[in-house]
Amino acid sequence: MSTPSTSAAALSPDDDLAVLRDRYKAGKAAVIATLLKPSASTRGIHTLLHKLSLQTDHLLTHLWLRAALPSEAALVAVGGYGRAQLFPHSDVDVLVLLPDGGSPEFSESVRAAIETFIGSCWDAGLEIGSAVRTVSDCVRESAADVTVQTSLLESRLLCGNATAFAEFQERYDAQMDPRAFLIAKTFEMRQRHNKYENTPYALEPNCKESPGGLRDLQFINWAARAAGFGRDWKEMAETGLATPFEVQQIERNEALLFLVRAKLHAVAGRREDRLVFDLQTAVAEAFGYRSTTPEGKRLAMRASETLMRRYYWAAKAVQQLTQILYLNIQERFYPSSHELRPINERFFEKAGLIEVASDDLYKKNPHAILETFLLYETTVGLKDLSAKTLRALYDSRSTMDSEFRHDPVNRATFMQILKQPAGITHAMRLMNQTSVLGRYLWPFRRIVGQMQHDLFHVYTVDQHILMVLRNVRRFFMAEHTHEYPFCSQLAGGWDKPWILYVAALFHDIGKGRGGDHSQLGAIEVRRFCKLHGIDRQDTALLTFLVREHLTMSQVAQKQDLADPDVIRAFADRVGSERYLTALYLLTVADIRGTSPKVWNGWKGKLLEDLYRATLRVLGGSAPHAAADIEARKREALIQLALNSQPFESHKKLWDTLDVSYFMRHEAADIAWHTRHLSRHVGAGTPVVRVRQSLAGEGLQVLVYSPDQPELFARICGYFERAGFSILDARVHTALNGYALDTFQVVPSETLSGHYRELITLIENDLGRALSATGPLPEPTRRRVSRRVKSFPFAPRVSLKPDEKAQRWILTISASDRAGLLYTVARILAQHQLSLQLAKVSTLGERVEDTFLVQGNELQHGARQIQIETELLRALAEGQSSSAAPISGNSISV
Repeated sequence: MSTPSTSAAALSPDDDLAVLRDRYKAGKAAVIATLLKPSASTRGIHTLLHKLSLQTDHLLTHLWLRAALPSEAALVAVGGYGRAQLFPHSDVDVLVLLPDGGSPEFSESVRAAIETFIGSCWDAGLEIGSAVRTVSDCVRESAADVTVQTSLLESRLLCGNATAFAEFQERYDAQMDPRAFLIAKTFEMRQRHNKYENTPYALEPNCKESPGGLRDLQFINWAARAAGFGRDWKEMAETGLATPFEVQQIERNEALLFLVRAKLHAVAGRREDRLVFDLQTAVAEAFGYRSTTPEGKRLAMRASETLMRRYYWAAKAVQQLTQILYLNIQERFYPSSHELRPINERFFEKAGLIEVASDDLYKKNPHAILETFLLYETTVGLKDLSAKTLRALYDSRSTMDSEFRHDPVNRATFMQILKQPAGITHAMRLMNQTSVLGRYLWPFRRIVGQMQHDLFHVYTVDQHILMVLRNVRRFFMAEHTHEYPFCSQLAGGWDKPWILYVAALFHDIGKGRGGDHSQLGAIEVRRFCKLHGIDRQDTALLTFLVREHLTMSQVAQKQDLADPDVIRAFADRVGSERYLTALYLLTVADIRGTSPKVWNGWKGKLLEDLYRATLRVLGGSAPHAAADIEARKREALIQLALNSQPFESHKKLWDTLDVSYFMRHEAADIAWHTRHLSRHVGAGTPVVRVRQSLAGEGLQVLVYSPDQPELFARICGYFERAGFSILDARVHTALNGYALDTFQVVPSETLSGHYRELITLIENDLGRALSATGPLPEPTRRRVSRRVKSFPFAPRVSLKPDEKAQRWILTISASDRAGLLYTVARILAQHQLSLQLAKVSTLGERVEDTFLVQGNELQHGARQIQIETELLRALAEGQSSSAAPISGNSISV
């Protein structure tokens, strides 16, 4: 039991609960105030946590005596409190331990005293989690529930009957089965890791539960303690489970995680173990970090970025070290019955794991470091690294220096790793987990744990790069052809997959330095090619891919693909079919590797359309609008005939459509429009038809209605209210004054119903909405997401005439929110601007939309400024003041 301090001695049995609460609150506030100071460091964190525990010990002991519980009972601290590691807002978990047996009268009196004790705990300001059990109850429930068993493993007597506590410990230890406990905790750990996607690099990690968090360290402690391998890190070193160096590293990184969690609780003012965006900056400032602009760089280094990078490096070290100790514990529990099978003179295979022949192999022979991962790729049956190998790699990190990186043998081995037909993704991930990738590929080391402060990446830069590498690799794997059919088809004819792997590794490697990361990455990949003996032709392709890796998505999503000049300009920039194919594959892999929310079938269709159109130009078929239009018309007529449409039933509609309509719509869309509108030309009432999108997801909505200035706004307003997001809008005004608009929409996650039900809903309700009169309703005011608030994106508006000076191109960039498109459309309608084309592109939680507009007000400079100002003000609503709106001709990409 803890020794009372001066503060405990100051407590009196006659003190009122309010006085006790105030004293406890003041003591806790003093610790929290210390935690919030930048001077609070990893060296003092154990003292602060122990101080919180000690204050709680004193108060609980006082309340226990005050409640006059019988002498046979004991008060026991369990869980984290049992470890004397109490965080500012963690629950105080206690066990009221009762002896077995006892008379009914005894039970009644005990029950009343316990109720008094627990009530007084809450009244005194303790967030208590309590259990009341007899010794037999504890033994029985711990045998049935591994969670209870784990909580009781670290029990600590606070006050009361020491004999009862000793009996409990003896019986608990006797029923403990260390092997069964390890198995149960292993399954629990895997389930927890799966919940957090098996990575410590989430942008909002849980510093307690995520991989590499405090729970992983506790898992090792529990397993070792249950088996008698040591009650703390130093004892584990004494029993040979860990080396003194590993213990030193564990304690250093554990102290940092303790400090992060404690400061997080202090900043949040509640129990909060997630480093959420809202709190990252405040926690970083509690560490003393400040946003700075490094000398010679334009990009500010955010305080939160510094904190998170330090956290990720600690979590990565924890992952490596706990894996070593876990494998060591397993080996002690299950001495391998498999003999060591020689792979070569340096390595053995042991139960599917690569085992080094000697602990100092890597220090004596540094070439063996990269050879490990080459063997991992090329030797059948190998699935991981043994504890001995992981330990040898961890201990040899200083060996991987400049000389190591410039060694010709190592360079040749690294290229062999990249050129293997299988295992590349797993090998690179394993190299990153063991810190080998960043120490060999030095520019990669700079982006390990690098956050991406934008609204569409959900991974750190290194994890995004490895995700893109995985996506590229899947193009070449038969079992994944159903995911990327067209990409897999193109990959089947590609002769050097390793070129795309290198491009994936380098495409974002220049992030976080300031400047254009594409240009910086191109410099790095050119240097890599020179050092690794890659020939001039492949070097040129790699440099192009890294420098231009954003170009194809920008053209596909922001420019008019029906414009022959757009296709010709892109073809000139690409230059050849080989470059086009490589850029297309890298672009698809890159977009799909940013976030599950960013990719959709419509984006895939735009990219594929751009690829095919550019390929025709590169093949010598110059864009010829008239020929393309005639081809589309012929195909549309064939489809109409197959659907039993009457001969020449198309003429009435087609006679009202100009060249721009046929340029912007494919044959399948033209046929669909014609089939449903041929009998309604000039009828005067709106026609709404819906079908499942040919792009594979969402719906395609056709609207045919007498044109009016507010039509586009009313359509957008309906989709906002009905819970649909607009992915694309193709707006056309026919020669007879009718609007013929086509929308690609997807239902929100909250919108229930099958596609057939949604189709009926839209066809009925949108038609009625278009027939409504009166002013446009105000946009719905909705809260923006935490992500948008935490990463404010400066809205931008660009309004400039097109090359022919006949229409105006309006481009907006802003944080996405519900009803944003309706807000923009409403402003355009109020200024009587007619819409010719809308390109709607959503990148995670950021939108990049382009509109082609006409209107008399655009001919007046003052009115144009007014329109831009109103748009900027609307786009900036709900965002942080730090995201200052920008007007001009440049767009942030």
